[in-house]
Amino acid sequence: MTMTKQDFLVVSGLEVQTLELWLEHEWLVPEETSSGPTYSEIDLARAHLIQDLKSDLGVNDEGIHIVLHLVDQLHGMRRLLAALHDDLKEKKD
Repeated sequence: MTMTKQDFLVVSGLEVQTLELWLEHEWLVPEETSSGPTYSEIDLARAHLIQDLKSDLGVNDEGIHIVLHLVDQLHGMRRLLAALHDDLKEKKD
C-alpha cells in the first residue's frame, strides 16, 4: 500500500513540520513518483519506530540517526544472507 504525503500524515499522526524535519534528516526517504512522494508501510513502521524512540525512550536526534543507521545495516545484512542462502540452495539442487 502506498500513501500520499497527506495520507501518511493522517495515518502516522505526524505534524507537517515534524515530517519535514525527518525528511531533511533523511530518517524517512519516500519514493519519488511523477505525482510526488509516496510513502509505504515500511515508511510508516519507521515513523512509528522514530516516535517510540523519541517519546518512550527519550532518544535524542543523534541517537535516532545511529539507531536508524544500524537498523538499515541489519536489514541489508539480512538481504545479503537470504541471497547467499538462495545461491547455496540452487547450487545444492
